[in-house]
Amino acid sequence: MAPVPPGVRFLASFNRDQWYRAFTFALTFLLYTSFHLSRKPISIVKSELHKNCSLLRELPTDSSPQQLSLPVETDCSWKPFDKGNYKQLLGTMDYSFLCAYAVGMYLSGIIGERLPIRLYLTVGMLTSGLFTCLFGLGYVYNIHSLGFYIFAQIANGLVQTTGWPSVVTCIGNWFGKGRRGLIMGLWNSHTSVGNILGSLIAGYYVSSNWGLSFIVPGIIIAVMGIICFLFLIEHPNDLKSVGAQNTENSNQLCSWQKSWSSVNGHKHLYLQYKQEAKVQSSDTELLLGQDSTGVCVPVQQIVVVKSGAEPSAISFMGALHIPGVVEFSLCLLFAKLVSYTFLFWLPLYITKAAHLDAKKAGDLSTLFDVGGIIGGILAGVVSDKLGKRATTCAIMLLLAAPTLYGFSMMSQFGPGPTIGMLLVCGGLVNGPYALITTAVSADLGTHKSLKGNARALSTVTAIIDGTGSVGAALGPLLAGLLSAHGWDQVFYMLMTADFLALLLLLRLVMKELRSNKSPPGAAVELKEH
Repeated sequence: MAPVPPGVRFLASFNRDQWYRAFTFALTFLLYTSFHLSRKPISIVKSELHKNCSLLRELPTDSSPQQLSLPVETDCSWKPFDKGNYKQLLGTMDYSFLCAYAVGMYLSGIIGERLPIRLYLTVGMLTSGLFTCLFGLGYVYNIHSLGFYIFAQIANGLVQTTGWPSVVTCIGNWFGKGRRGLIMGLWNSHTSVGNILGSLIAGYYVSSNWGLSFIVPGIIIAVMGIICFLFLIEHPNDLKSVGAQNTENSNQLCSWQKSWSSVNGHKHLYLQYKQEAKVQSSDTELLLGQDSTGVCVPVQQIVVVKSGAEPSAISFMGALHIPGVVEFSLCLLFAKLVSYTFLFWLPLYITKAAHLDAKKAGDLSTLFDVGGIIGGILAGVVSDKLGKRATTCAIMLLLAAPTLYGFSMMSQFGPGPTIGMLLVCGGLVNGPYALITTAVSADLGTHKSLKGNARALSTVTAIIDGTGSVGAALGPLLAGLLSAHGWDQVFYMLMTADFLALLLLLRLVMKELRSNKSPPGAAVELKEH
């Protein structure tokens, strides 16, 4: 008999639960990758909506003086972004999306805990695909109304809030606290992977047909929404429900029938008499089957347990009282301000500072996201090892501020130093952001003060990310205003935000440092005063 190949032996070593866990990890990774893939094109297209075409336009040799005097900007820039205040107009579009996203996020977590996650996420992805495509159709149908583009951004910002609380709740249901920082650090790289893919797709079409830079990502996120509907498993208990249903189909019950109670899409099986006889908790009864003559016979003893009351979804104020939620939420406000300013303005900055075209600048900006992948994984590993989430974030924030200043200097000295600083900045800026939005949110959403009420995870995640999204809305808006006075002003604003994020974590850092021993995964389980 031939020996089993080592690869097959490795695959066979995983049980069914581990396979489902890996499948959920991969599926939710791809789902949120498509969200960020659809957000990135606007930053690539900005340099195409307003550009100086004097270097691109070749004038004919027989041009008359009247032809030479035509304003070239009007011919190349896309109205209404052809005016001198184009930076403010582009910043307004960013602000519209992010402000709607921030407001919607607070509501999304509360709504998400009261609806089936799979259906909620599916609807959000399909509508997000619709509004992403709608923005691109502005090019197809030659639309020059600022209100049209702002409407598309606001609508897209609202529906995209369905994504983050849903996927974090799902991944939190499947993975416990053991090595949560490493697992979620790897998983959170979907943010950077989505940004990279979005940059490459948008960059491919931006010079020839920038409408496709939005339409193609819009189609991708809509298709992923259909895949979500078909395959997403919200909770391990859902598989047990399927198993219980299969068992029922293979065994006929005489005087029993199944009843199901459903909370948040999770089904809990219990038994009751057909005649609605009341069954007391912990009563021992006989499960009846049928023999070949059709007579009911006892098969086995079971313990009939009355279905207990499900824990109610946590209130908004109740979630705020969980120790650490307020501090990490405010810290994320400033950390996400920095991250999203890079997300929306980095390609345009590279275009102006390094004098590159839109495609090359978009490709180069992906290095910031590559650094973000490394930084998110590193933050997760270090925080697992130390058992101190706040301290890990604080160290990276402390290093990020001088690195931002270095990037503003190095970006003027050619591609080599720019590439190096992009990687370093991406790691230090996105590391704390990734850790807070994943492992910290999951830790706080399953905090011991909740006494097992896991239904709080979606609300806590939404509060933390919603507060961070306020900063994400302010950052690009401020960048649009400050860049009119020079890009140095933008970098001073980013360094100030990093410093404020660090200050907001100092109380938690001091608590962690004073604790003699903190097991991994319990760093944010702080005692209440």
